[in-house]
Amino acid sequence: MLLSVSLTLLDGLVVTLELFALTLLFALPLGLIISLGSMSRFTPLRAVVKTVVWIIRGTPLMLQIMIVFYGPGLMFGLPLLPRFTAAVVTFTINYACYFSEIYRGGIQGVPAGQREAGLVLGMTRSQIFFKVTLLQVIKRIVPPMGNEFITLVKDTALVRVISVYEIIWMGESYIKKGMIWPLFYTAVFYLAISGILTLLLNWFEKKMDYFK
Repeated sequence: MLLSVSLTLLDGLVVTLELFALTLLFALPLGLIISLGSMSRFTPLRAVVKTVVWIIRGTPLMLQIMIVFYGPGLMFGLPLLPRFTAAVVTFTINYACYFSEIYRGGIQGVPAGQREAGLVLGMTRSQIFFKVTLLQVIKRIVPPMGNEFITLVKDTALVRVISVYEIIWMGESYIKKGMIWPLFYTAVFYLAISGILTLLLNWFEKKMDYFK
């Protein structure tokens, strides 16, 4: 029985990890772009970006998942997105907005004097950003980003609202068979993933110590 439950949960874990990985793949660069937009000197662009970030951060992720999945069909008569695709799109937008605020805080936390020194040395603004600012930003944002990564792992369970069969859905299916222990077993998988992420993030943070 343990083997059977393990295999079932592993099927759900694959979906969970795929959603986690794809969200990071798309949300990390998108978040940087959004953060630059939120700091733009062009007021209309800055206002629009900040408004979008405020809306996304201020509404529940579960609600956003349902709107992205059901909205196009109900509002415009368009075909529904595949369930997993809708989940990836929603998570990418949601987490990109959260990441953008972390990026923004990191960028603005770098002393302005360093950028000014770069200009004096004849560096372009893009050179200053990528060779001076961005590397220090990465060091500063590792802890808050780590928290978001772990939260993302747990948030993947929300896709069950559009019937994406992630690991908790698989664990819950055993309740109908009169078994509760698979749900506790499911928690072990989450703890293992969170533990691995914590170790990796701690290792990466130590690697960035030369920015002290």
